[in-house]
Amino acid sequence: MAQNLNYTSPSVQFSATINTNVVTKDRQNYINVLGINELNTLDNVSLLDIFLSSNNVVEPHYHQNAAELVYCISGAAVVSIFNPFTKQFMHFSIAPGQVANVPQGWWHYEVATTDQTHLLAIFNSPTPDVILGSDLLKFTPANIMAHTYCMNENQWQKTINPVQPTMFIGPPKDCGNRPDPQNAIRYYQQPYYQPPYGS
Repeated sequence: MAQNLNYTSPSVQFSATINTNVVTKDRQNYINVLGINELNTLDNVSLLDIFLSSNNVVEPHYHQNAAELVYCISGAAVVSIFNPFTKQFMHFSIAPGQVANVPQGWWHYEVATTDQTHLLAIFNSPTPDVILGSDLLKFTPANIMAHTYCMNENQWQKTINPVQPTMFIGPPKDCGNRPDPQNAIRYYQQPYYQPPYGS
Protein backbone atom coordinates (compact mmCIF):
# COMPACT_ATOMS: atom_id res chain seq x y z
CA MET A 1 0.00 0.00 0.00
CA ALA A 2 1.32 3.46 -0.90
CA GLN A 3 2.56 5.12 2.29
CA ASN A 4 0.52 7.98 3.83
CA LEU A 5 -2.10 7.84 1.09
CA ASN A 6 -5.68 8.60 2.08
CA TYR A 7 -7.68 6.16 -0.02
CA THR A 8 -10.88 8.14 0.65
CA SER A 9 -9.49 11.32 -0.92
CA PRO A 10 -10.84 12.45 -4.30
CA SER A 11 -7.20 12.83 -5.46
CA VAL A 12 -6.54 9.07 -5.24
CA GLN A 13 -5.75 7.63 -8.69
CA PHE A 14 -6.48 4.03 -9.65
CA SER A 15 -5.94 4.42 -13.39
CA ALA A 16 -3.78 6.58 -15.63
CA THR A 17 -2.96 7.33 -19.23
CA ILE A 18 0.57 6.17 -19.85
CA ASN A 19 1.60 8.86 -22.35
CA THR A 20 1.40 11.90 -20.05
CA ASN A 21 5.13 11.81 -19.15
CA VAL A 22 7.14 11.13 -22.31
CA VAL A 23 10.88 11.21 -23.07
CA THR A 24 11.12 11.77 -26.82
CA LYS A 25 13.88 11.54 -29.40
CA ASP A 26 11.52 11.44 -32.40
CA ARG A 27 8.21 9.84 -33.47
CA GLN A 28 9.70 6.32 -33.62
CA ASN A 29 11.94 6.56 -30.53
CA TYR A 30 10.37 7.54 -27.23
CA ILE A 31 9.69 6.35 -23.70
CA ASN A 32 6.41 6.67 -21.78
CA VAL A 33 7.08 6.90 -18.04
CA LEU A 34 4.67 5.62 -15.40
CA GLY A 35 5.64 6.06 -11.76
CA ILE A 36 4.09 7.27 -8.54
CA ASN A 37 3.98 10.84 -9.90
CA GLU A 38 1.63 9.69 -12.67
CA LEU A 39 -0.36 7.16 -10.60
CA ASN A 40 -0.27 7.88 -6.88
CA THR A 41 -1.50 4.45 -5.72
CA LEU A 42 1.54 2.63 -7.09
CA ASP A 43 3.46 0.72 -4.47
CA ASN A 44 7.02 -0.50 -5.23
CA VAL A 45 6.36 -0.78 -8.96
CA SER A 46 6.80 1.49 -11.98
CA LEU A 47 7.44 1.05 -15.68
CA LEU A 48 8.87 2.48 -18.85
CA ASP A 49 7.00 1.85 -22.10
CA ILE A 50 9.83 1.98 -24.66
CA PHE A 51 9.53 2.34 -28.44
CA LEU A 52 12.68 2.12 -30.61
CA SER A 53 13.59 1.85 -34.26
CA SER A 54 16.51 -0.31 -35.41
CA ASN A 55 19.95 0.62 -34.01
CA ASN A 56 18.58 3.04 -31.43
CA VAL A 57 19.87 2.63 -27.90
CA VAL A 58 18.51 3.25 -24.42
CA GLU A 59 21.78 4.77 -23.31
CA PRO A 60 24.09 3.02 -20.80
CA HIS A 61 22.85 3.67 -17.27
CA TYR A 62 22.08 2.11 -13.91
CA HIS A 63 19.35 2.30 -11.25
CA GLN A 64 20.80 2.46 -7.76
CA ASN A 65 17.41 1.85 -6.10
CA ALA A 66 15.68 -0.66 -8.38
CA ALA A 67 16.02 -3.90 -10.30
CA GLU A 68 14.62 -3.92 -13.84
CA LEU A 69 12.82 -6.58 -15.85
CA VAL A 70 12.87 -5.86 -19.61
CA TYR A 71 10.03 -7.56 -21.52
CA CYS A 72 9.88 -7.56 -25.33
CA ILE A 73 6.36 -6.93 -26.67
CA SER A 74 7.29 -6.61 -30.35
CA GLY A 75 10.39 -6.29 -32.52
CA ALA A 76 13.70 -7.40 -31.01
CA ALA A 77 16.50 -5.98 -28.90
CA VAL A 78 19.78 -6.86 -27.25
CA VAL A 79 19.93 -6.15 -23.52
CA SER A 80 23.54 -5.75 -22.39
CA ILE A 81 24.38 -6.01 -18.70
CA PHE A 82 27.74 -5.49 -16.99
CA ASN A 83 28.30 -8.10 -14.27
CA PRO A 84 30.27 -6.32 -11.53
CA PHE A 85 31.41 -9.63 -10.06
CA THR A 86 32.95 -11.11 -13.22
CA LYS A 87 33.84 -7.70 -14.79
CA GLN A 88 32.24 -8.83 -18.06
CA PHE A 89 29.32 -7.77 -20.22
CA MET A 90 26.54 -10.27 -20.88
CA HIS A 91 24.36 -9.74 -23.97
CA PHE A 92 20.83 -11.16 -24.24
CA SER A 93 18.81 -11.08 -27.48
CA ILE A 94 15.12 -10.82 -26.66
CA ALA A 95 12.13 -11.19 -28.98
CA PRO A 96 8.37 -11.06 -28.23
CA GLY A 97 7.55 -12.94 -25.06
CA GLN A 98 11.13 -12.96 -23.78
CA VAL A 99 12.63 -11.06 -20.85
CA ALA A 100 16.01 -10.04 -19.48
CA ASN A 101 16.53 -9.23 -15.81
CA VAL A 102 18.87 -6.44 -14.67
CA PRO A 103 19.81 -6.60 -10.96
CA GLN A 104 19.68 -3.41 -8.92
CA GLY A 105 22.65 -1.12 -9.49
CA TRP A 106 24.04 -2.95 -12.56
CA TRP A 107 25.23 -0.94 -15.59
CA HIS A 108 23.18 -1.82 -18.69
CA TYR A 109 21.70 -0.67 -22.01
CA GLU A 110 19.29 -1.87 -24.70
CA VAL A 111 19.78 -1.76 -28.49
CA ALA A 112 16.85 -2.31 -30.87
CA THR A 113 17.75 -4.77 -33.63
CA THR A 114 14.59 -4.21 -35.69
CA ASP A 115 12.24 -1.34 -36.40
CA GLN A 116 9.07 -1.01 -34.34
CA THR A 117 10.63 -2.55 -31.24
CA HIS A 118 8.41 -2.19 -28.18
CA LEU A 119 9.86 -2.99 -24.75
CA LEU A 120 8.34 -2.76 -21.30
CA ALA A 121 10.78 -2.10 -18.44
CA ILE A 122 9.28 -2.94 -15.04
CA PHE A 123 10.92 -1.74 -11.79
CA ASN A 124 10.51 -2.73 -8.14
CA SER A 125 10.42 0.92 -7.07
CA PRO A 126 7.67 3.54 -7.45
CA THR A 127 10.30 6.02 -8.69
CA PRO A 128 13.49 4.37 -10.00
CA ASP A 129 16.54 6.61 -9.82
CA VAL A 130 18.75 6.63 -12.90
CA ILE A 131 22.40 7.52 -13.44
CA LEU A 132 22.98 8.07 -17.17
CA GLY A 133 26.26 7.54 -18.99
CA SER A 134 25.86 10.88 -20.80
CA ASP A 135 25.59 12.70 -17.48
CA LEU A 136 28.66 10.98 -16.04
CA LEU A 137 30.68 11.88 -19.13
CA LYS A 138 29.42 15.46 -19.35
CA PHE A 139 29.47 16.48 -15.70
CA THR A 140 32.66 14.83 -14.41
CA PRO A 141 35.29 17.61 -14.63
CA ALA A 142 37.54 17.15 -17.68
CA ASN A 143 40.67 17.79 -15.63
CA ILE A 144 39.74 14.92 -13.26
CA MET A 145 39.13 12.48 -16.13
CA ALA A 146 42.37 13.50 -17.85
CA HIS A 147 44.42 13.27 -14.66
CA THR A 148 42.88 9.98 -13.50
CA TYR A 149 43.43 8.18 -16.82
CA CYS A 150 46.65 9.96 -17.88
CA MET A 151 45.00 11.64 -20.85
CA ASN A 152 45.37 14.98 -22.57
CA GLU A 153 42.63 17.21 -21.13
CA ASN A 154 42.01 19.05 -24.41
CA GLN A 155 41.64 15.76 -26.26
CA TRP A 156 39.17 14.50 -23.65
CA GLN A 157 37.11 17.69 -23.95
CA LYS A 158 37.13 17.44 -27.75
CA THR A 159 36.09 13.78 -27.61
CA ILE A 160 33.10 14.30 -25.31
CA ASN A 161 32.04 17.65 -26.78
CA PRO A 162 29.24 16.07 -28.91
CA VAL A 163 27.78 14.24 -25.88
CA GLN A 164 24.56 15.85 -24.72
CA PRO A 165 23.63 15.40 -21.06
CA THR A 166 20.57 13.31 -20.19
CA MET A 167 20.32 11.80 -23.68
CA PHE A 168 18.20 8.70 -22.78
CA ILE A 169 17.91 7.51 -26.41
CA GLY A 170 20.91 7.54 -28.73
CA PRO A 171 22.48 8.15 -31.09
CA PRO A 172 21.64 11.85 -31.54
CA LYS A 173 19.47 12.67 -34.55
CA ASP A 174 22.30 14.63 -36.19
CA CYS A 175 24.89 11.86 -35.81
CA GLY A 176 26.38 11.38 -39.24
CA ASN A 177 29.82 9.96 -38.50
CA ARG A 178 28.91 6.30 -37.97
CA PRO A 179 30.28 4.34 -40.96
CA ASP A 180 28.31 1.17 -40.14
CA PRO A 181 25.40 1.51 -37.65
CA GLN A 182 25.12 -2.30 -37.44
CA ASN A 183 28.51 -2.55 -35.68
CA ALA A 184 26.89 -1.78 -32.33
CA ILE A 185 24.73 -4.93 -32.46
CA ARG A 186 26.10 -7.32 -35.10
CA TYR A 187 28.25 -9.33 -32.70
CA TYR A 188 25.38 -9.94 -30.31
CA GLN A 189 22.68 -11.25 -32.65
CA GLN A 190 22.96 -14.71 -31.13
CA PRO A 191 20.51 -15.59 -28.31
CA TYR A 192 23.12 -15.37 -25.55
CA TYR A 193 26.73 -14.43 -25.51
CA GLN A 194 29.13 -14.41 -22.60
CA PRO A 195 32.87 -14.32 -23.24
CA PRO A 196 35.04 -16.85 -21.46
CA TYR A 197 36.05 -15.66 -18.01
CA GLY A 198 39.35 -13.82 -18.02
CA SER A 199 39.40 -13.07 -21.76
